[in-house]
Formats: sequence, C-alpha cells, structure tokens
Amino acid sequence: MPNKPTNNPYAQAAGAYDQSAQSHTPDQRELEGRVLLKAAKMIVDIQDNWDEMTGELLESTLKYNRQIWMMFYDTALENPDDDRPNDLRSNIVNLANFIFKREVDILAEPKKEKLDVLVNINKEIAAGLMTKPATPPPE
Repeated sequence: MPNKPTNNPYAQAAGAYDQSAQSHTPDQRELEGRVLLKAAKMIVDIQDNWDEMTGELLESTLKYNRQIWMMFYDTALENPDDDRPNDLRSNIVNLANFIFKREVDILAEPKKEKLDVLVNINKEIAAGLMTKPATPPPE
C-alpha cells in the first residue's frame, strides 16, 4: 500500500523541523573543528591575560581541551572498523597522548609559551576538519 500524504499538522511540523535542522546543522567534521577552535581561543585568552590567570582557570581550560582530545582518542581506539585507516587512527592516538603529556607538564610548571603548541595543534587539526574532503570520482 503506497504512503499517502498525511493531513496531520503535527507530523507536517515535525517533518519541516527535521528538514530545517538538517540544512542548518553542521556536519560532524565541522562541529569537531569548531570545538577545537573554541578550545584554542580559550587557551589564547589565558596567554593574553597571563598575569591575571589563576591556577583554577588554567586547569579548567586544559580540562576542556583534554576532554575534546579524549573523545578523539576514544573514537580512534574504539572504532577499529570505522572508515578511518589504521595509520590515521594511530596518529590520532599519538597526538592525543602528546597533548595529555603536555598538559600535565603545563600544570606541573605553568609557562605561557608552553601553551603555544596546544593552540597550534588545535588550529591545524580544526583547519583540516573544516576543509571539505575531496569526493572520489564516480567509478
């Protein structure tokens, strides 16, 4: 039996909302890129106001950054059958481990210039995520 159009206004509204949400919601890569840029901006704000920075602010900012990278780390480890090649997954894990170690180093001995590498990594990865991947030619 073919589907006939519904006269239910609630179903029509839900359908319209779904179409609108899909057209205005960024894709996963763009969303991840924006989150990395937000973390980079938070770190730069700490650098710009280093003299007023508190240990609590530094710790909470680095925790935010760490949570982002923990998501990348977990995804790389837990999804071996995903569409990511093994070398990409390995690079993500290694980069996340570097970031975790760097954050521990920063918390142990806070220095403004130690934050530069975190900002640079976040910006570079965000730029890559926000670039549309090339679509393979049709076969």
